[in-house]
Amino acid sequence: MGSVIESLHQQLVNKEISCEALVKGKLDALKASDYNASNYILDDYALDLAKKVDAKIAKGERIGLLEGIPFGVKDVYLLQGTYSSASSDFLRKYNSPYTATAIQKLLDAGAIPVAKENCDSFGHGSSSENTVFGPVKNALDKGKVAGGSSGGSAVNVAKDFTTFSIGGDTGGSIRQPAGYNAIYGLKPTYGKISRFGLMAYASSTDCVGPIAQELDDIRIVLNTMSGKDVKDQTTFASEAIAEEAVSTGLAKGTKIGYYKNFIETEALDPAMKKQFKDMLAKLEAEGMEIVPLDFFDADILVATYYALAMAETASNLARLDGTNYGVREEGESLKEGYSVTRSENFTAETQRRIVGGNQVLSQGHSEEIYNKALALRAQISHHFDEDFKNVDLILSPVTPNPVPEIGNNLKDPMTMYLSDAYTVGFSLGGLPTLTAPLALETGVQITAAKRQEAKLFSCANFLKQVL
Repeated sequence: MGSVIESLHQQLVNKEISCEALVKGKLDALKASDYNASNYILDDYALDLAKKVDAKIAKGERIGLLEGIPFGVKDVYLLQGTYSSASSDFLRKYNSPYTATAIQKLLDAGAIPVAKENCDSFGHGSSSENTVFGPVKNALDKGKVAGGSSGGSAVNVAKDFTTFSIGGDTGGSIRQPAGYNAIYGLKPTYGKISRFGLMAYASSTDCVGPIAQELDDIRIVLNTMSGKDVKDQTTFASEAIAEEAVSTGLAKGTKIGYYKNFIETEALDPAMKKQFKDMLAKLEAEGMEIVPLDFFDADILVATYYALAMAETASNLARLDGTNYGVREEGESLKEGYSVTRSENFTAETQRRIVGGNQVLSQGHSEEIYNKALALRAQISHHFDEDFKNVDLILSPVTPNPVPEIGNNLKDPMTMYLSDAYTVGFSLGGLPTLTAPLALETGVQITAAKRQEAKLFSCANFLKQVL
């Protein structure tokens, strides 16, 4: 398997290219881009770090694998000394007071951030159109959406403006844009990477994850960011994924499951249904055991996810009232000041989710909606536990339909929510899930049991060989 990171590392070590030239090339490409994928380009910040790497090389000192490698950061992560806007007017000029743990680990490894990347505001969206910086354009077709909410991160990787990018996935926000732009994107097991310094959307499903053109680069970045963090009590100690996981395939007889109701439904685009079935047939011909599984209907998964996600975002964004963070609008009273500040600086979609979340949590509705959603989530998680007693992996489409045109989702938010139908269930279960740019127009989603990321890499490598 190829690795862009390893290739650039060797070029730096062999002095075939200077780090400053490498980084400047990425910065120039980002500035010239008309894909609207970056909110802030980190010129001085990145070039200062590049010069330090060149100085080490000139002295004959050893550099690490990620040292000098330029990467992008979704604009929901704090990076000290830079703006972190969450693509909102509320935080457009918010200067990060510290750095997110995951990003700090990359900095400690010597990687160089070159851009804060455009995304749906506060992660609220599935198309990267819900942003005050304007919609991100798809890397393959500028008339189509980039996917969301990590659309800018996916496009910068797909266009080679960044070597890799760090996205955030709550209900599919890495996996979907990776599929829309024909690259790899990983949502790891919940808790594998610290969320400290990530602006919270729905804390119980938010995950940090890498986006890259090559599978091995996903592994390298994942290993760097993973591990326990005292600042995030949901994290756990994590073993590195060995390089062999990427270079090996699947043994004959591996049990690969798929959810029948995800495939045998009119909601799935006919061409994508055929592509998925053709993929299963090829895998069976290669000696894999294909196991059909039953699961909750997609509308139940979407309703459960959004009930919980909206409730959590209403709670998480309550802190943004103009008092401690971001802009402040004046009113005739303190209460009116809060109201005006939030009304004028949150996007329509963010306001919709806050109002929906407060409704879910309100007296008289919490028992009927929120507690029921929690119970359904427990059932979904248990269902996954049972399924992985019978199969090694689960394959599914990333989305039920092809990539939409820019503007379509804004006309009908329900269509946007339903585009998450095949991703949100795995988020509710906290499972590791990888989008691979194979088989279907928007990619195939590979899912394993908790903490079994290595299986995802082996499966993705196998699929690439046989499809």
